[in-house]
Amino acid sequence: MPPKQKSQTWMELKQAGNECFKTGQYGEATTFYDKAIKELEKSSKNNPEDLAILYSNRAASYLKNGNCGECVKDCNKSLELHPFNVKSLLRRAAAYEAQERYRQAYVDYKTALQIDCNIAAAHDGTNRMTKALTEADGLSWREKLPPIPTVPLSVREKLTQQNTVNTAKQNPEPQQNGTRQTEKPAPSDKDIKKGQALKEEGNALVKKGEHKKAIEKYSESLKHNPTEVTTYTNRALCYLSVKRYRDAVKDCDKALKIDRSNIKALYRRAQAHKELKDNKACVEDLNNLLRVEPKNSAALKLLQEVQKKK
Repeated sequence: MPPKQKSQTWMELKQAGNECFKTGQYGEATTFYDKAIKELEKSSKNNPEDLAILYSNRAASYLKNGNCGECVKDCNKSLELHPFNVKSLLRRAAAYEAQERYRQAYVDYKTALQIDCNIAAAHDGTNRMTKALTEADGLSWREKLPPIPTVPLSVREKLTQQNTVNTAKQNPEPQQNGTRQTEKPAPSDKDIKKGQALKEEGNALVKKGEHKKAIEKYSESLKHNPTEVTTYTNRALCYLSVKRYRDAVKDCDKALKIDRSNIKALYRRAQAHKELKDNKACVEDLNNLLRVEPKNSAALKLLQEVQKKK
């Protein structure tokens, strides 16, 4: 009798699935991931994060084969095991988009951007969903959205730490005065609460028309939480009111680094560019805004004004 072949471990099966996926053999990849999931579920060393990755990988294979229903199911399982897994969110969003479930896709793309604001696929997906939902539901489309979950600070901090470690491994930075430069840590819950309170004080001052005092409050708020987009766009509005147009542009630049499809940042930067006589930059910002919200009446009106002056 020939010797009995040793069964493959879940890691070997996962690797085989990865190799098939890389070469476009998505059906075969699905089969290997399926076997890997079964092996890992039987194992006494069953780690939820490992299992979540396998479900996410199988979801990617289903998505490539056009099986969006199974992709969504696997992403749901992956996200139950490992909440806020970015790859699972993006794969589920793509599957929802293919099924024309645009509201659910929008929520997943926006959730992914809360975790990492630099994901180009999530920005592009958000823009496509905004356009599709505006066409379907009109300007009130946001009112019909399911709730967008708030990503806990701990999840964002963990990702920041991982990115910092990966960057340090790939690009070791030069030392200054014998110490290694490091990225600024994510703001703590205490800082976020303090920043929010100061921002609200700034908002109250804006309502009273006290824009200079509001600028001070927003500036204090940003010292506590420099990742809050609306604080930059609110301060930009104040800078516009006191005719500090270049400062308004800088704040909008910062806001758009965090969320490159932010409507207020694009519109306020366009207003600042108009006042600075930079019509080309103004039109570019308005066109970018209108790609996100094609029926934005304020942007359409400003675009008309600027184009008349050419």
